[in-house]
Amino acid sequence: MAKPLVSKALWAAIEPLLPPEPAKPRGGRPRVDNRAALAGILFVLRSGIPWEMLPSEIGCSGMTCWRRLRDWHAAGVWTRLHRTLLERLADADKLDWSRAALDSSSIAAKKGGAATGPNPTDRGKPGTKRHVVVDREGTPLGLSLSGANRHDSLMLAPTLDAVPPVRHGRGRPRCRPDKLHADKAYDHRRCRSECRQRSITPRIARRGVDVSERLGRYRWVVERTLAWLNRFWRLTIRYERREDIHLAFTTLGCALICFNQCRRFC
Repeated sequence: MAKPLVSKALWAAIEPLLPPEPAKPRGGRPRVDNRAALAGILFVLRSGIPWEMLPSEIGCSGMTCWRRLRDWHAAGVWTRLHRTLLERLADADKLDWSRAALDSSSIAAKKGGAATGPNPTDRGKPGTKRHVVVDREGTPLGLSLSGANRHDSLMLAPTLDAVPPVRHGRGRPRCRPDKLHADKAYDHRRCRSECRQRSITPRIARRGVDVSERLGRYRWVVERTLAWLNRFWRLTIRYERREDIHLAFTTLGCALICFNQCRRFC
C-alpha cells in the first residue's frame, strides 16, 4: 500500500494553521477539501511536474492547488508551520543555537520574474539565488531569495533577519545563534559588523589567510541542507514567474525538512 502524500502527523501540524473557509452567501459549488489541495501541492513540490499535469486521482485540479498555495502563503501558513516545527525541535532540545552556518545556491529561472538576475556561472542566463542559514545540525532556520547576480555578502543581514522568533520555555523567543560560520564570499567588514550588531560572533573565512583544509569543518551542514532542498524537484529549477509562489515552495520545503527532523529526534 502506497504511503499517503499527507500523513496524519503532517496534517495534524498544518490543519490548525489554515485560515477558515470563506463564506458563500450566494451558494455555489462545494469547496475542494484542504487536505486534497495540500496533497496536490506536495505532489508538485516533490515531483516537479507542471500544475496542469496533476493527476486527477489527487482529487484537486492544478489551478485550485496553485490558488491554495498562493492564498496560504499570503496568510502566513508556511511561515507559521516552519516556526511551529522549530519550536517543537527546541522543546526536545534538538535545536542547537551554539553554531550556525550560512550559504547560498543558484538555480535557473526559466521564466524570469522578480528576484532573478543574470547568472554569472551560467552564461548570464536568468537565475535565482536562495540563501539559507542553518543551526549546528543543519536544520534550516531562515531563508531569503535574490537574483543570481547579487553578491552573497549583501544578503547576510536579510537572511539572518528572516529567522523567526522561536519560543522555548520561559523567557524571550530566540532568533539569533551564538556564532555564524560562512565562507570567503562573506569576508567583508560590513558582514562582520552586521553579525556583531545582532550579538552574533562571526566566524568568516578570510581570503588569503585561512587555508582550505579546515574551511568546511562547521559549514558542511548548510551544504547538506541545500542538497536536501534539491530533493524537491520543483526547487531544482524555478518555473514560477511570481516570487511569492517560489518563496512559498521554498519555505514549505524548509518546513518539511524540519518535519523530518522532528520525526527523527522528537
